[in-house]
Amino acid sequence: MAGKMDFTPDEWKTLLESVMMAGLAVTAADPSGLWGTLKESMATARAVIGAKHDANATELIKAIAGEFETGDGRAAARDGLRTQLSGKTPPEIVAKSLEILRQAAAIVSAKAPADAAAFKGWLQHISQVVAEASTEGGFLGFGGVTISEAEKATLVQISTSLGLAA
Repeated sequence: MAGKMDFTPDEWKTLLESVMMAGLAVTAADPSGLWGTLKESMATARAVIGAKHDANATELIKAIAGEFETGDGRAAARDGLRTQLSGKTPPEIVAKSLEILRQAAAIVSAKAPADAAAFKGWLQHISQVVAEASTEGGFLGFGGVTISEAEKATLVQISTSLGLAA
């Protein structure tokens, strides 16, 4: 099973960024305001923390999730996101996120093929829980839909970027 030492520092940073980009793509596809964005951010955090303690998660997923428990891991992901996304509009954030997801999928497929399916499935799962975290539309949290059309389209794009069925 693959771990941090199987990847270059730049590849590892891309893998860390991809975890955050899986959720950010959905958030940027249909911004939900302050409370919705907080709910979606928390959904990403729960999915990452949950993977660290999931008995069915691969060692690679646990290693990546574990990086977010360290100051260095969080800083690397945060700094990477800042560099990649500063000054970008929501559609540009979606496009950049999809690009990072494609890169991460290619890296894992090349360097850890035994872990690739699980890793890609995990990123797809993160994007799905983020999409379901906040009601879109409506007023003051009433009405609206669980997943907007823009989010549905982005989920399909994420699956495609990862080389998975939508």
